[in-house]
Amino acid sequence: MHALDVLGDPVRRRILELLADGESSAGELAETIGAEFGISQPAVSQHLRVLREQGFASVRPEGRRRLYAVDAAGPRAASEWLSAFDRSWVPRLAALDTELARGRRQRRLDAERDSTTEG
Repeated sequence: MHALDVLGDPVRRRILELLADGESSAGELAETIGAEFGISQPAVSQHLRVLREQGFASVRPEGRRRLYAVDAAGPRAASEWLSAFDRSWVPRLAALDTELARGRRQRRLDAERDSTTEG
């Protein structure tokens, strides 16, 4: 499964959003996701399994609980794939930044000129 296929599912994206705030138990995740999406605990467990298997989440046992956390490997893989498209938008953003800086500089120069002519 491709990293973006994993992120294409709104339930898995929401689980990752919850995990971005820190570790959560499977039970806590199932309760929150179940309430928000109306799905069962086994369905949430299947999404957690996909996230684990695809490198987006890690799990560690703590007593009887299983604590999930974001695993950086999955988001890194998605970012690396997307970075191939940087060449199409990064230069445009750089050009926009240059134009914004020119505008700020011109406004500053105009304000300085106006303040010296008024005084």
